[in-house]
Amino acid sequence: MINLSLNIKLAKKYKSNSQKIRVLSEDWVKREVFCPACGNSLINYENNRPVNDFFCPSCSEDYELKSKKISFGNKIVDGSFNKMIEKVQNNISPNFFFMNYNFNNYSVTNFFIIPKHFFVSEVIERRKPLSKKAKRADWVGCNILLKTIPQSGKIFYIKNQKLELKSKILDDWQKTLFLRDTKKLSAKGWIMDVMLCVEKLDKKVFNLDEVYAFEEILKEKHPENKHIKDKIRQQLQLLRDRGFLSFIGRGRYKLN
Repeated sequence: MINLSLNIKLAKKYKSNSQKIRVLSEDWVKREVFCPACGNSLINYENNRPVNDFFCPSCSEDYELKSKKISFGNKIVDGSFNKMIEKVQNNISPNFFFMNYNFNNYSVTNFFIIPKHFFVSEVIERRKPLSKKAKRADWVGCNILLKTIPQSGKIFYIKNQKLELKSKILDDWQKTLFLRDTKKLSAKGWIMDVMLCVEKLDKKVFNLDEVYAFEEILKEKHPENKHIKDKIRQQLQLLRDRGFLSFIGRGRYKLN
């Protein structure tokens, strides 16, 4: 059972809240969080490592942690735009843990992971360069656009302080692992776009015409493609073949 409490004793020797939450959140993940890929314990990378915070010695998955006091909105501030885009384009971005915490009672309120196979170029937004007067003049950061990631790419351990079963977390990880086989980012982007369309229907069972209703939206996003409906069918067939959907006949599908 995951303990939601942060170890406040560790915060006593730090003055700033940012230092406190960095130490408390990293300690909590190391104590309470298991690897969603294999279920085993995680370890810290060495101190002062510029990227990635945790590593699974059993399956070699690595993780970066983002913590925030308030709930995450549609976007999350990240580091260098160029470095993040380079990682995404080379399929070497880490998996991301996201934590919300309550500083009044030192507890975790939300904790979820976005697997690295959900990161495509469209997920990364370029921020404005820093001003000429800034210490890092002209430096360009980025945002992670959560709204562009399907809900199946947000695997919760804790949601509004409610714990999820370990078995479900492991199963949810496996459901979308097929995306790692799709190395071409544009192809992966199309799969994710159709997954988002299906999710917006908010139905366990749906038909092909209901997904066709998103044709204009997809056409605007992919103006180079003149056969949107064909592309929709192709992605639904791929999701069926990968076990994400089941085809139940007469143009009807079911979410697995």
